[in-house]
Amino acid sequence: MGVLLVATAVLYLWDLSASGWGNAFYAAASQAGGVSWKAWFFGSSDAANLITVDKTPAALWVSGLSVRIFGLSSWSVLAPQALIGVASVGLLYASVRRTAGTAAGLLAGATLALTPVAVLMFRFDNPDALLVLLLTGSAYATLRAVEKGQTRWLVLAGTLVGSGFLTKMLQAFLVLPALALVWLLVAPVGIGKRLRALAPATVALVVSAGWWVLVVELWPAADRPFIGGSQNNSVLELIFGYNGFGRLTGDEVGSVGGGQAGAGATGSWGETGLTRLFGSEFAGQGAWLLPTALLLTVALLWWTRRAVRTDGLRAAAIVWGGWLVVTWLTFSLMAGIFHPYYLVALAPAIGALVGIGAVVLWRDRAGLAARITMAGLVAVTAGWAFVLLRRTPQWQPWLAWTVLAVGAVAALGLVGVHRAPRVLAIGVATAAVVAGLAGPAGYSAATAATPHTGAIPTAGPEGAGLRGPGGGGFGRAQFGSRQPGGGQFAGSQVARRQRPPGAGTGGFPGSGGAGGFGGAMSLLSSPTPGPAVVTALQQDGSSYRWAAAAVGSDTAAGYQLATQLPVMALGGFNGTDPAPTLAEFQQLVVQKQVHWFVGGTGPGGTSSGGSDDARQIAQWVATTFTATTVDGITLYDLSAVS
Repeated sequence: MGVLLVATAVLYLWDLSASGWGNAFYAAASQAGGVSWKAWFFGSSDAANLITVDKTPAALWVSGLSVRIFGLSSWSVLAPQALIGVASVGLLYASVRRTAGTAAGLLAGATLALTPVAVLMFRFDNPDALLVLLLTGSAYATLRAVEKGQTRWLVLAGTLVGSGFLTKMLQAFLVLPALALVWLLVAPVGIGKRLRALAPATVALVVSAGWWVLVVELWPAADRPFIGGSQNNSVLELIFGYNGFGRLTGDEVGSVGGGQAGAGATGSWGETGLTRLFGSEFAGQGAWLLPTALLLTVALLWWTRRAVRTDGLRAAAIVWGGWLVVTWLTFSLMAGIFHPYYLVALAPAIGALVGIGAVVLWRDRAGLAARITMAGLVAVTAGWAFVLLRRTPQWQPWLAWTVLAVGAVAALGLVGVHRAPRVLAIGVATAAVVAGLAGPAGYSAATAATPHTGAIPTAGPEGAGLRGPGGGGFGRAQFGSRQPGGGQFAGSQVARRQRPPGAGTGGFPGSGGAGGFGGAMSLLSSPTPGPAVVTALQQDGSSYRWAAAAVGSDTAAGYQLATQLPVMALGGFNGTDPAPTLAEFQQLVVQKQVHWFVGGTGPGGTSSGGSDDARQIAQWVATTFTATTVDGITLYDLSAVS
């Protein structure tokens, strides 16, 4: 285990600072939380507490504390995510080891560690890293509860899921059906106690998930930041609307880009349907072993069909298989915002099923059914890896054919492995593991070797995260999520190189004037302000509540991280939240609480409703104040108001 964890730490921490701030949107909130406890508690985008990020803040509590302790740097923002990744691998190992032994635990941990999207997220500052750790912990606690029917472990599982809710809201609840089902079916106590034990576990879930929500709802709205992502300054609206059922239906008020009409439709977030995760944009991120894991779920349930009700192997199959199936179906059919990096939520379940299933079948290799099953699964795994590797034919073309050849040899060897000498049998098993992990390991190495910035990062080599024909939506380069050789703010450089003809010459939308070049590309990349701009914003910056204001959180984040002063994110993440309104902003200007305005009206793409106040503010500033160009960036001095 020690070797696995050390290797994982090296993979996740090596040259970590090359990605700079990672997702500047969250990095700016971490900076704010490192300065202001109020911003830390609410998850505010800036230390002056205008508006929160559009998520619950548990992940920001971790990075905010890191910034407060170690100061603002790329490492203080990103290193906690890498350590969370190492902890996730260790926890998955511990859970699977209890079920199927050390070899199964090591294989499960290695599978998680080498999943490309896991490498990406554990080297990035999105909330998904903490969510993976908490949900893996909830599965571990549930399986411990099932072993001896201990309610306290079930309560811990509920608490961890609730904490996951405070990390990424309703997505955390996708594991609940599997956890509840395994307790009710497998726990070695009477049905009465099984039902009664759900009560304290449910209370723990509700309390751990709801205490922060209750505090925010009871806190006077005038004395807290606006809830980003909502239209009515309500965290309940955010939970059940924009970040809740809206993700399923596509009805997400205020989102930029819009969703699609229903299953099978093609829109901004890709085609829905059961094959969605096997498409060109998603599969290379985290679906390398998804077919294998789904088949192993069926195989494990069949293998344990005659076992006693309390069988631990069946319990593990229900937990990890249920987690996998429910999450896979949800991701496949949801019509709202869906990004490739979401697939990291599948990685622990896939790793566990691969580790447990492979070892169980190997131990039963004297039986023809086990050998045929193993051979078939290795063939499927290698064949699918070949397909995925050939989707990036310009990258290491030898690897696809090597995986296919090794997989074929391993599959044939598994048919007669029961008669093979020990050394040869070990060789066959090793070949099977190599056939399954070589592809994702290669993509993971490419991921770790490449800086990633922006709001929608993707794993793997260049081109691996692009959507195929008919996929619609946005490609990797459009958002600047990968930038070979990039530095701290690499994403903004991509945005600059790819802006449409006639766009402004500065960092974000419309830096050449009020009109802006708009679009989601500019919305989702942060600018890199030059020294002259930073100096201008910092001059007398501490005399104002906000050193500057800009449309959209990612835009504001670039300037905030460069100056380490509060920068007002007008309209929140999408620029479509009514915070502040035009009248409120005008009042703040009159009160001289905002010094500068960074030119631009925000995204020009399709918006699913939402407020237009941010655009109105930008237009009012452009017609009221005199523009000054600094390093190609258009600034307006709001202190000149009469």
